[in-house]
Amino acid sequence: MEKRHGKNRRRNWNEQKKSNNNNNNNRNSGNQNEGQKNTPKFKFVPQENPELAAKKAKAIQEFKARENICPLCSQAITDMSSAIAEKSSGKPVHFECVMARLSETEKVGQNEKIAYIGQGRFGILYFENPRDQRHFTIKKIIDWEEKDKKPEWREEMSGLYSQVE
Repeated sequence: MEKRHGKNRRRNWNEQKKSNNNNNNNRNSGNQNEGQKNTPKFKFVPQENPELAAKKAKAIQEFKARENICPLCSQAITDMSSAIAEKSSGKPVHFECVMARLSETEKVGQNEKIAYIGQGRFGILYFENPRDQRHFTIKKIIDWEEKDKKPEWREEMSGLYSQVE
């Protein structure tokens, strides 16, 4: 008896599914001709001034052409989006150079590692189970960048690449 109930339930579900698809097709076909796809009534088309776009593209090209040298390793910074401000001068430095500097200066114990935790801060993370990287405790927070002070180069970069006018 229970088997029959289960089969009936499955049959009903399949029949409902088929009938819902038919109802949806009927509903859509009433608004449009047969064989046409549903197309949105409104289409967003961004209106950008060609002169302004050319000016912005030129400014981005000039920004990318500047050679920024990392004060920590004396190498050129090729990816400014991953750069971080130096503590003392605010000039851009490689993220990897900051991590290397922190590894030299900070004592890291067993099951601990240094990681970027956001907003210009790094932390020494402790993992109870080193194989489970999802669960950790922040033992120490290292403020690298000042919270309220945004470097000029980052302000310029965000202004050039911003999608909002």
